Amino acid sequence: MADQSSSGSRIRSSGKRRKPPSGGRRALTILAWSAAGIALIGGSGLGYVYVTLNDNIQGVDINAALGADRPDDVDNGSMDILVLGSDSRSGANSEYGADEGGARSDTAMIVHVYEGHRRASVVSIPRDTLVTRPMCADAEGATVPARPRAMFNTAYEVGGPACAVKTVETMSGIRMDHYIEVDFTGFKKLVDELGGVKITTTRAIEDGKSHLDLQPGAHTLDGEQSLGLVRTRKSVGDGSDLGRIQLQQAFIKALIDQVKSVGVLTSPKKLFDLADTATKAITPDSELDSVDELTGFARTLSGLGADDVQMITLPVRYDTVDPNRVVPLLGASQQVWTALKQDKPIPGSATEDAVTGQAEGVVEQPSGRVAE
Repeated sequence: MADQSSSGSRIRSSGKRRKPPSGGRRALTILAWSAAGIALIGGSGLGYVYVTLNDNIQGVDINAALGADRPDDVDNGSMDILVLGSDSRSGANSEYGADEGGARSDTAMIVHVYEGHRRASVVSIPRDTLVTRPMCADAEGATVPARPRAMFNTAYEVGGPACAVKTVETMSGIRMDHYIEVDFTGFKKLVDELGGVKITTTRAIEDGKSHLDLQPGAHTLDGEQSLGLVRTRKSVGDGSDLGRIQLQQAFIKALIDQVKSVGVLTSPKKLFDLADTATKAITPDSELDSVDELTGFARTLSGLGADDVQMITLPVRYDTVDPNRVVPLLGASQQVWTALKQDKPIPGSATEDAVTGQAEGVVEQPSGRVAE
């Protein structure tokens, strides 16, 4: 998102549309890097491996849950994916804090892959964004009424993945082709399988709640530290979710570059371990809930690198009633949605007046490249 920090520093980061994709392009986030490993394993001809990975995948039928009352499925060769990181504190995730009554979408990103699948834009939605949540169904099928000024992440809490998708589609007017949810514990294991992620911090980050203690300098983060970084909030910038999003975006670009340098394709065991971990870590929609389907998905994304991905935060301002919440800048947000609908890059003017979390410059990739 556009920078408006008090210090003048800059943050650094060292569904299918029905038109057939052109060539193989590589993944842009955890979801697609995971799928790339699954794809190669799935094509290996090893039956027991194939069955193991298929058994790991548990999908959710978004199409059946939402029915026909959705935006049009535009056939222009692009693809839109809602990626959620769930903050459920159950089971192995309980070490990150007490459950607040239900799972919520701690991280939300709309990934738009442009026609030709050589470029992508990622729009992060702050969890504290106040939106008009549409009517949804809960896990028992009971109707949850629409609610104005609801926090965005409550959509997942009250109605699960389908309500999260419906809320995004209502906000944007864009149909989500796919949904992928990433689990905390699986995220940690995936980073460990990759051998860690290299970043550089420009100042200390200390956050007991997210188990993070990093001094200024170069680091190779293991899974525990990586999860701490993408979850830390109070110890950077103004302590808001906006600052955390800036760290997440810088980390994702570092992760993309790291995967491209790891060489997982040269080791069958490493590839299987990665694919096994990945299929346990994600919950995809029902059109991606098999090795075959994930194989095709991965091949459409298998060439994207960090330089090919534009990352912004939905343009927002602090709410005048509750300064702990943010609300979308309507005109600027519409610029974002219109650009994606038209399969065009998001204009810089869309984020010029948006507030930021003032966490710019905290994290760099080793290359020192400035993030979008």
